[in-house]
Amino acid sequence: MLNEKELNKYNRHILLKEFGEAGQLKLKQSKVLVIGAGGLGCPVLQYLTAAGVGNIGIVDFDTVAESNLQRQVLYCEDDIGKSKIIVAADKLHKQNSLINIIPYNIKLNTFNAEKLFNEYQIIVDCTDNFSSRYLINDLCAILGKPMVYGSVHKFQGQVSVFNFKIRDKKPTTYRCLFPNPPESANLMSCSEIGVLGVLPGIIGIMQATEVIKIITCIGEVLSGKLLCFDALTMQTTMIEIERSSDVENITPSTLEEFINKNYDLENNCSSSFKLKEITAGELHELLTDKNNIQLLDVRYLNEPPFIDELTDLQIPLHEIENNHFKISRDKEVIVYCKKGIRSAVAIEILTNKFQFTNLINLKGGVDEWIRFKNKISKLKELL
Repeated sequence: MLNEKELNKYNRHILLKEFGEAGQLKLKQSKVLVIGAGGLGCPVLQYLTAAGVGNIGIVDFDTVAESNLQRQVLYCEDDIGKSKIIVAADKLHKQNSLINIIPYNIKLNTFNAEKLFNEYQIIVDCTDNFSSRYLINDLCAILGKPMVYGSVHKFQGQVSVFNFKIRDKKPTTYRCLFPNPPESANLMSCSEIGVLGVLPGIIGIMQATEVIKIITCIGEVLSGKLLCFDALTMQTTMIEIERSSDVENITPSTLEEFINKNYDLENNCSSSFKLKEITAGELHELLTDKNNIQLLDVRYLNEPPFIDELTDLQIPLHEIENNHFKISRDKEVIVYCKKGIRSAVAIEILTNKFQFTNLINLKGGVDEWIRFKNKISKLKELL
C-alpha cells in the first residue's frame, strides 16, 4: 500500500484514471537497472526517481568531466572529477528519499552482467558503445528481460524496446535491427563528432516513458518499432522492425557457452580488485573485542534502521572520498550499508584511490545482521 506521503507526492499520477493508485504501487514495487549515468542516463534517472520507481540500480565507472556538463544536467561544476554514480546517487536520494538508489561503480562486462541483471525487472541501455549494447541485448534475450534502448548521434536520436513480447508475437531484439557490430574503424564518439546538448534529454525522457509504460501496463510499448527523432526538423519517424531468424542463435543451452563463444573475455576481464567479506555471524564473534576493529556505516545520515551495537563511524558513500582520512589503517574496518552494495562500492573506491588494504564488507549489510540477530533471539527462546 501507499502511505500518506506517497499519496501526496504522486498525486498527479494517481489522478489519472488510466494510472491510479494501482499504477503507482506497481512503480513502487518495481526494480529497474540503468546502464550508464551520462547524457541519456541523467534524464532517465531523474524522471524514474521523480515518478517513484521503488528500486533503481545505476551502473557507471566514469568521473564527471567539464565537457559532460553541456548535456548531463544531473551534474554541476562542483562535481568535476567526482565519481558519477556517487554524485548521482546522492542527488537522486535528495530528489526522492522514498525510493532506493543502488550505485554500482563498475564497468559492465561478461563477468558481472548476469548477476546484476537477475536482480532487476527492466534493463535500460544508456551506454555509448557497441560492445556494451550487444552484451546488454544478448543477455536480456537469454534472461527474458526487456531492454529499453536509446542512442544519439549529432542531431538525431533513436528509441525502442527490445525483448518485450506483445500478445503472441515473438519479441524483436537489437540484432534484428543491427545483426552485427560495425567495423571499429567506422566508429566515432560524440567527443569526436559532437552532439546537440538537449538531444540526450529528449531521448532519455522517451526511454523513461517506455519504462513507466512497461511497469504500469498503460499505452502501447515501442516493441517491434524504432522511433527516430530529428532535432533539426522536430520530426519523428516510426520504423517497423521484423524479427530476424538469426536471433534464435542467442538462446543457447547455457549462458557460459554463449559468452565464451561471442565475447572476448580477455578484453572484458574484471579489475584486480577483490572484495573481502564477513558474515553477520563472524562479525558477531568479532564484536567481543571491539578494540581491534572499526565499524564504518556508509548509509545516508539518519537512514534507518539504527543499530546501537554497530555504531562507530558514519561516512555516507557520497562523502567517502573527502573523509577517507577518518578511517583507520591500523585496525580491520568492517564497512556496511543496508544490503552490502554501497559498502562494496565504498571499499573499491578507498582501495583503488587511497590504497586501503584493511577493509572488509559486511555481506548482506544491516538486513542480514537483523536476520541473524532475530535467529539468535528465537534460538534463545527455544532454550
